[in-house]
Amino acid sequence: MQFRYQAKDVSGNLREGVVVAEDQGHAETLIQDNGLVILNLEIVEENILDKLWPFGKSVPSKEMVLFSRQLSTLIGAKVSILQALRILLEQVTNVYLKKVISETISSIEGGNSFSLSLARHPEVFSNVYVSVVHTGELSGTLDQSLNYLSDQMEKDYDLRSKVKGAMTYPLFILGALVVVGSLMFLFILPKLTVILQEQGGSLPFITVVLIAFTKFFQHYWWTLLVGFVAIGLLLRYYVRTKTGRYIFDRLKIVTPIIGPIFEQIYLARFSRNLSTLVLGGIPIIKALEVVADLVNNVIYRDILMEAANRLGTGKSIADSLQGHKEIPVIVTQMVLVGEQSATLTNILQKLASYYEKEVDAKIATLTSLMEPIIMLILGVGVGILVAGILLPIYNLASNAA
Repeated sequence: MQFRYQAKDVSGNLREGVVVAEDQGHAETLIQDNGLVILNLEIVEENILDKLWPFGKSVPSKEMVLFSRQLSTLIGAKVSILQALRILLEQVTNVYLKKVISETISSIEGGNSFSLSLARHPEVFSNVYVSVVHTGELSGTLDQSLNYLSDQMEKDYDLRSKVKGAMTYPLFILGALVVVGSLMFLFILPKLTVILQEQGGSLPFITVVLIAFTKFFQHYWWTLLVGFVAIGLLLRYYVRTKTGRYIFDRLKIVTPIIGPIFEQIYLARFSRNLSTLVLGGIPIIKALEVVADLVNNVIYRDILMEAANRLGTGKSIADSLQGHKEIPVIVTQMVLVGEQSATLTNILQKLASYYEKEVDAKIATLTSLMEPIIMLILGVGVGILVAGILLPIYNLASNAA
C-alpha cells in the first residue's frame, strides 16, 4: 500500500513524500524511525488505469539483482551509501532505474534515510525490499541485508525462469494453433463452406456449427480480440483487489496438478527466507512478519502473521504453525526438532533444499506431460475441422451413388 505523509523533522522543517508499506502501522514506524513527527498520513488510492494497464513502470529482475549485489559489495567495502549510489548511477543501463537512483540520491541528500528514500518508489522497491533494508539500517548490517535480497531475488528469478522455460513449448504450440486456425477461418474455410452450402441438402450438425462460426469469425473477429483483451484487463484489475487476490491465491494452491507445485514453491520460500533472516540475527517475530510478505501468497501471509502473533504469547514456532492444512506436518515436526536441538536454521535450509528439488522434479514431469496433452488438443481440433468438411462430402457421394 502507498501512503502520502506530511511530517516535521528535528529542525521543524516540513517534509512531504510517499512511502510504501504493508499497512498504516508499518508506514508510521518507517517514517518515525527517520526522526520525523507525522502531521498527516493518508492512503494513496491507486489509479484504475494503473490497475488495468499491465505495462507499468518497472525494472527487470536481473537489473534489480545486479543493482542490489553491487550496492552490497560497495557498502561492505566501507563506501558511503551516497558515494555507492553515485558509482552505480554511472554503471546501470536501465533508463528508469537511473532515474530512480538519481531521485534516491537527492532524497538522501535532503536528510531522508536510504529505506525511506526507496519507499518513494513502490513500483520498483516492494514493501518487503524496503522493510529488509530498513532492518539492515537499524542493525548496522545493510550490506548483509542487500546481499540477502540479491540472493532471494536471484532464487526467485531462477525459479520463474524454470517455470517459463517449461511453458515456452506448450505456449508456442498453442499460439501457432490459434494463428493457423484464425487464418483458416478467415481465408480457407469461407470458400469451402460456400461450396458445401451450394450442394444443397441437409448438412451434419457439426458442419452447420462450423459454417456459422466461420461466418461470425469472418465478419466479427475483432470482437473476439477486443473481448479477450477486455477480459484479461478486468481479471488483472480484479486480482489486484483484496477479494480477487485472495481467491486467486487460493485457486493457485487448490488447482489439481499445479496446486502442489505452488504449495512447495511457497514452503521453499518460507524455509529459505526464515533461515536467512534468523541466521542474520533478525528477531524471530520480525523475521516471520517479513517472510509473510516474501512468500507472495495472501493465504500463507495470513498463516505466518497469525504465527507471529502466537509467538508473541509465548508459544513455540512449531505450535504457532500447527492447525493449518497448508503447512504439512513434516514442516512443523522438522521445525520442532530444530527448536529443541538449537539447529533451526540448518533444519530450515534442509527443508528449503528438499522443496526446491521437489519443485524441479514436478516441473520436469509437468513439462513431459504437456506434450501428449497438446498433441491431443491438436488432434481434437483437426478432427472437428476434418469431420465438419468431409462428412457432407461423404454424404453427397453416398446419395449420388
